[in-house]
Amino acid sequence: MAGSSAPNNASAGGTHGVDLAYSRCKDLGMRLSRQRRMVLELLWDERDHLSARDIFERLNAKGRNIGHTSVYQNLEALQSAGVIECLDRANGRLYGYRSDPHSHITCLESGAIQDLDVELPADLLDRIEEQTGYRIESYTLNLSGRRR
Repeated sequence: MAGSSAPNNASAGGTHGVDLAYSRCKDLGMRLSRQRRMVLELLWDERDHLSARDIFERLNAKGRNIGHTSVYQNLEALQSAGVIECLDRANGRLYGYRSDPHSHITCLESGAIQDLDVELPADLLDRIEEQTGYRIESYTLNLSGRRR
């Protein structure tokens, strides 16, 4: 069963991770345009959950000339292909560099989202399977709280 344990290599941060994302795009037959590379590089550099607008503004602040529509279209294509993650939140979509099963904790005060790698105990998963009649193949947790 795939849980929310350690990230896979394609989702690891740093240059190696973005190179694996490029390879995944190529394997999927996706063109690696200059704009697509810029979006992927920013997501891997930032290692955060960003809106399309955040990505547009950060790229342009770095002198990378890219239009908002191009950012949005590339994010949608990358998310649809499973290369990056997309979180639907009340205030819009946020995109992150990881695409492997993992969990999140959201700060109730700041709204900041942190990735978590959590593995639930086997006996808890067994109880959930018994209660629901489903065999769990993967899971993610969405936790919220305040800093102690």
